[in-house]
Amino acid sequence: MTINPTIPPDIHEEIMRRLAAVERDENVRIVLAIESGSRAWGFASPNSDFDVRFIYVRPKEWYLAVDLEHRRDVIEYPIVDDIDLNGWDLRKALALFWRSNPAVVEWIQSPIQYMRSGKFGAALLELLPAVYSHERGMFHYRSMAKTNYREYLKADLVRLKKYFYVLRPLLAVRWIETYNSAPPIEFDALLHLVAGEPELLADIHVLLEKKKLSLEKDLLPQVKSINAFIERELERLENFEHQRAEPAATIEQLNTLFRALLDEQT
Repeated sequence: MTINPTIPPDIHEEIMRRLAAVERDENVRIVLAIESGSRAWGFASPNSDFDVRFIYVRPKEWYLAVDLEHRRDVIEYPIVDDIDLNGWDLRKALALFWRSNPAVVEWIQSPIQYMRSGKFGAALLELLPAVYSHERGMFHYRSMAKTNYREYLKADLVRLKKYFYVLRPLLAVRWIETYNSAPPIEFDALLHLVAGEPELLADIHVLLEKKKLSLEKDLLPQVKSINAFIERELERLENFEHQRAEPAATIEQLNTLFRALLDEQT
């Protein structure tokens, strides 16, 4: 993989060392390892953690077990030197993908990839349009925006980063409404959705530049134009209705992919 310019070379090297240790110590093969969170979204602070997430597959025999449902399907480590490293088993990831789990949907779209092996990443991106539930996506992003706004952005002084934990999901909802597809995870890719409100867009750009230079817990006074936009959008979405639709893909397509990925292990 090409080193992403937003990841310092020494950090990239350490992340790759830890991922190799995961494969060796856990007897797994990592099929996808990416950066999640603010660095992938495009508004990291200078002291933001490195949120490394990975999908792994075990030897085929591990899945042929009576007690499979009771086996641990995550690998987690404590945060060390600002590197937050954890991953999900392939079977767990595919099951969650089938339900349009927002974490998996965002991971496979991350612009910062550390490892990509086999057909997993490309196959899920190809299936995404046929699997993604617009309704579940809208409910997820609306809930994220509503919770963060209520808890963090009502005081006179507010956490700067929390603005983006509200703006990004609100713009993601607009993307789903506009394009009927899973939204990209990069914040910049969503900003054209408020191009018709130039003053608001200008204020967001100013806030974005401040965010990139500020520490994670920095405070600032409310930005009135952005708060007003957030309140309008949350009110508009309070009772939204979206037509339910069954996925165009079938669960058997994921079963076939699962078996093919297991065969790559042999």
